[in-house]
Amino acid sequence: MRAYYFSAMKTIFSLVLFCLSLVFSLAQSREFIDGQALHFELKSKKDTIDFVVLDTSLHVRKPVFLFCQGSLPIPLFTEFDGITYPICGGASNFDLDKIREKYHLVVISMPKTPVASDFRHLNESYCYVPDTITKQFSMEFVKADYLQNYVDRGLAVLKFLRKQSWVDNSDLIVAGHSQGTKVACKIALADKHVKKLGLFSPNPFGRIDEFLRKARLNAQKGRISWEEADRIMEDEYAFYKTAFDPESIAKDPGLLAWQTFSEPFIDDWLALKIPVFIAYGTEDRCSDLCDLVPLFFIREGKNNLTMKRYLYLEHNFFPVERDGKVDYDNGKWKEVMNTFLLWTKE
Repeated sequence: MRAYYFSAMKTIFSLVLFCLSLVFSLAQSREFIDGQALHFELKSKKDTIDFVVLDTSLHVRKPVFLFCQGSLPIPLFTEFDGITYPICGGASNFDLDKIREKYHLVVISMPKTPVASDFRHLNESYCYVPDTITKQFSMEFVKADYLQNYVDRGLAVLKFLRKQSWVDNSDLIVAGHSQGTKVACKIALADKHVKKLGLFSPNPFGRIDEFLRKARLNAQKGRISWEEADRIMEDEYAFYKTAFDPESIAKDPGLLAWQTFSEPFIDDWLALKIPVFIAYGTEDRCSDLCDLVPLFFIREGKNNLTMKRYLYLEHNFFPVERDGKVDYDNGKWKEVMNTFLLWTKE
């Protein structure tokens, strides 16, 4: 099975959280630490959807801010030497106190992935691997890893939240990072309650096109020959073709993710009538084509787009130095997210 190409976040986890599980049929608690998050579990015959509300209390009625995380089966929490560290789809990098001033921040666990996992069951990219020897993703996750499944899960969570007394339904915000931008966009199209949409490090033309652009750039820069770039591009076409072949998908369910997440999203963005906020780093190959997006909005006479280009930052908003090294000690996620929060209040 082809490896997933999004690199996991490299950051120092500084927050410690507490989770309390609330299940439809049975209420049970699970202590993490510090009373800063609540864990909910929605059960159906086909699936169990876990999600957390990163808040200290549900006594204050606030709107929901649903954050759709990127790719890979990364647990929301990891346990190491008796201490639980939050990952929360990258939300641990945000200024949580700032978000809590107005919103209940919600993050949904990846499908068929435990909410919390011992560090021994994580690979070098912090992905959950049930077998610590082979370090392969579970087949249950691979089969569940396709766009519509994430969208359906997100819609189910929002439907549940709308019925809660502690949720203010007047101002629902949905945002996503990387692969999560595709999920967030589809949710915004399907749920009329969504008021504003945030897209962080998106690719308006899907996923697989990045490899074609990367091969071309490497040839232009002299890193590889044009003959090698040509071979890489032809291989990508052949691979993408297999992602639409039912027999190939039956043998390798992971192909479905490449099929569904590689569709262009520019038409979906243009179909949205709500305000859309796009943020991306100039050093992010995934988001190169965001530079063209305003042209499409201008041509359609649409003025609901706000775009923020962050100079010298990469896919996860870490600075990139002149020699190409990434400065993982000075991430800018707080700055990026706080700018978005100010925009949501406008």
